[in-house]
Amino acid sequence: MGSNVETLEFQAETRQLLRLVIHSIYSNKDIFLRELISNASDALDKLRLESLTDSGLQADTSDLHIALEVDKDARTLTIRDNGIGMSRDDIVELIGTIAKSGTAGLLDKLKEAKDAAAAQSLIGQFGVGFYSAFMVADKVTLRTRRAGTDQGTLWESDGQGTYDIQAVDGLPTGTSVTLHLKPADSEDALADYLSEWKIRQIVKQYSDFIRWPIRMATERTDADGGGEPETLNSMKALWARPRSEVTEAEYHEFYQQISHDWQEPAATIHMRAEGTFEYEALLFLPSQAPFDLFSRDTRRGVQLYVKRVFIMDDCDALMPNYLRFVKGVVDAHDLSLNISREILQHDRQIQGVRRRLVKKVLGAIKDMQGKDAERYAKLWAQFGRVLKEGLIEDTDNTDTLLELISAASTHDPQKTTTLREYVARMKDGQDAIYYLTGESRAMVENSPHMEALTAQGYEVLILTDPVDEVWTDRVPAFDGHRLQSIAKGQVDLDEPADGDQEANADKAQHEQDFAALLPWLTTTLSEHVKQVRLSSRLTTSAACIVGDAHDMTPTLEKMYRAMGQELPSVKRILELNPTHPLITALRTAHQANPDDPALAEIAELVHGSALLAEGGDLPEPARFTRLLAERLTHTL
Repeated sequence: MGSNVETLEFQAETRQLLRLVIHSIYSNKDIFLRELISNASDALDKLRLESLTDSGLQADTSDLHIALEVDKDARTLTIRDNGIGMSRDDIVELIGTIAKSGTAGLLDKLKEAKDAAAAQSLIGQFGVGFYSAFMVADKVTLRTRRAGTDQGTLWESDGQGTYDIQAVDGLPTGTSVTLHLKPADSEDALADYLSEWKIRQIVKQYSDFIRWPIRMATERTDADGGGEPETLNSMKALWARPRSEVTEAEYHEFYQQISHDWQEPAATIHMRAEGTFEYEALLFLPSQAPFDLFSRDTRRGVQLYVKRVFIMDDCDALMPNYLRFVKGVVDAHDLSLNISREILQHDRQIQGVRRRLVKKVLGAIKDMQGKDAERYAKLWAQFGRVLKEGLIEDTDNTDTLLELISAASTHDPQKTTTLREYVARMKDGQDAIYYLTGESRAMVENSPHMEALTAQGYEVLILTDPVDEVWTDRVPAFDGHRLQSIAKGQVDLDEPADGDQEANADKAQHEQDFAALLPWLTTTLSEHVKQVRLSSRLTTSAACIVGDAHDMTPTLEKMYRAMGQELPSVKRILELNPTHPLITALRTAHQANPDDPALAEIAELVHGSALLAEGGDLPEPARFTRLLAERLTHTL
């Protein structure tokens, strides 16, 4: 360097931060190229804006671009732009110190941070991307000249505590950052950043949608024997263009690129938000569920960008778990490039973006339901199970999700129904929406709980997804009508009217006839049931098992046990059909000889048969089989 070189020291706090950047903050060293390209892109944006507002700037904006230059012999990588550039004062202000104020306070917080993740969440707020170059370089040389000035500046440092700065002539407008890469055999040289394939990979992953061309001389040679310049990035940020200017073919191509799904999406959502927090979003609803939709390790499909720069994949702060199948990108304008997941999860603006994205996605599904029933039915078949998870975790959108539910019912075996359609078909005087959960449609349709409702023409929703066991307990009502499981609580469909003397007399007679049997059965079966009572929901079966209104269902109990949660056993209620021949015969036998030991065995058989009828598990299958064989032998 010449005689006008000044050697200056970094601020003490800056030196400490620099060490953190190099050794702790960035777990992925590839980030350095993303950061330097992003700085170059910002410089091009600033020059474009300043040239529009300052007519005397006389800056050439005809070919704004970023150039990457590799010198394998010298082991250097240069990132060059013809943007706004910097003056000497700019360099000292922006690079010699990281923050004019608050640096000491930041360091105190960093000392309290227990791990690198916590440090990253703090340091990311101060924009230290330039220093990431020292992760891969043992020396960095910066040459720059600000637009509208004649004097250029050269800055150089090894990142150890000092930097050299001097004025130089003959520099073009813009900035070039040359990284003198660490030796290939260095422990810190984790990747070959001089190879074309590696640079292509990083640009494609992080900077593909930067608005300015990123050029590099390829290893292929032209007619003159030199490398042929090639633009590495697509610059096709569809989300930044008006929807009217994007074709369906372009949307589908972009969807395939980010999802690796070669089918067309079921719906495309393109939105832009302006105001205090600006962002664009381009989201897609797939037409087919991925194979790992219910895997614990499944990845969500929304990517986060900041000013077209890729920040993170699988951004869970932007989309709730029950919408994990949504693919797409969100490009925020006002976030730091060094934003972390920890910051995103607590950022109020991001939470607001999330709420608007969710409403937009659910609104798109609702529109599809009203305008294209066939396409909606296909979407629900693929993602209905996961959408119903939202009824458990997203109370803000319960009403919208309930409107979307499409369920099988006894109304039409060939079609599903919405809750809105169910309510429209309810019988006069019916207050509740009746449903029954089970492992399959056949099991639910053949359940004893269905008998009285089917006989009297009541429609019952048939819910066979595991999640149905949970959300039906969390959602009290739809459109003012409570959701009622026909396997829980009292379902007195045939409750006689006050003026129906014959029906009231029959009910009173049954209560009188079974006054002795019911307490005896409750005592005899006390190990398995909490109560034995007469039923109004049975017409052909002898008995059924029901739960109290707020009891956990057996299926839900099994699910919790399968997840390793120990639960106390829930005793349920045995209901008897007072007109069934087996029950009337048991009553008669008990009246004749209440001490007959065979009666207790018959009671066990009645209880076991009711369990089997609903698809439940017998407490002692071998004992049940033996008792049944003995009873049949005795009868024959």
